[in-house]
Amino acid sequence: MRLLERVRKEWFMVGIVLVIAGAKLEPSVGVNGGPLMPEITVSYIAVATIFFNSGLSLRTEELTSALVHIKLHLFIQIFTLAFFPAAIWLFLQLLSITPINEWLLKGLQTVGCMPPPVSSAVILTKAVGGNEKTVIFRSRRNTVCLH
Repeated sequence: MRLLERVRKEWFMVGIVLVIAGAKLEPSVGVNGGPLMPEITVSYIAVATIFFNSGLSLRTEELTSALVHIKLHLFIQIFTLAFFPAAIWLFLQLLSITPINEWLLKGLQTVGCMPPPVSSAVILTKAVGGNEKTVIFRSRRNTVCLH
């Protein structure tokens, strides 16, 4: 009975392990054009589901109050789209004098200039007790700016 309790408590991790095992056994299910159609489900349905689930837990007043924090939004935009890419650029300048592959450095520069994924921003903020209303608003704005 103790094992069953542990599985119930760690259901998410068990699910992740099962999905990874399934992907290892039958990788053709998740490829572009495959039965799961990740080019559609991940790009559109997953993002919409994340915002919908996050939005269900918020009252309209809370989301509206998050909208008026102009200084916070400016800080987030400057940090995400200016400071962090500049810090990554400086770090890559240091790495460029090492024998690291040039294409790896270009990939790191590209990733360093992108805002965090919506799901990560929402889930991690919720996990640490952060301002969920603001991150939902900010993530949505950054997502719109990227498309």
